[in-house]
Amino acid sequence: MKIKITLVTIVLAFCSCDNPKEKVEENTFVEKEEQTLEVEKESVAELKEKLTNDGYQIFDYVDEKTGDTVLMQQYFIAFLKRGANRSQNKKEADSLQKLHLAHLGSMYEKGFADISGPFGDDGDIRGITIYNVPTQKMADSLANMDPMVKAGRLAIEIHPWWAAKGFSLR
Repeated sequence: MKIKITLVTIVLAFCSCDNPKEKVEENTFVEKEEQTLEVEKESVAELKEKLTNDGYQIFDYVDEKTGDTVLMQQYFIAFLKRGANRSQNKKEADSLQKLHLAHLGSMYEKGFADISGPFGDDGDIRGITIYNVPTQKMADSLANMDPMVKAGRLAIEIHPWWAAKGFSLR
């Protein structure tokens, strides 16, 4: 009897809890909406002036369907490629991976990188980082500060890339 009561209590407690995944998705959606509203608060002209003054390459066009002005900005995609020095033992590689993730987190927190991630295959291109900086030289400098790159485990190849300002992934 005691076991049945305990099981019923556990099941009821579990069922009454909010689904953490739903909370995360809801919070993420709200954050994205707030970011979109922040971008919309600033006029296209104000944003163009700020970006130009900060050294970013931009252009705009009018969307024929909506009549909205779409502002395009140049970003830089860093392809993180398999490096020449992959001789590290597991402990060294694991340590470099932690430092690599900390570096990418720092780039994101400081506003230098907007998105990073590994590829799902085991090819020579291991992942990407999209840098939100005014120049390729700056993106290259930041990418080469990565401990994995410094150790030679990864190599960097950077390309300019254009994307609409304020749009998010779906």
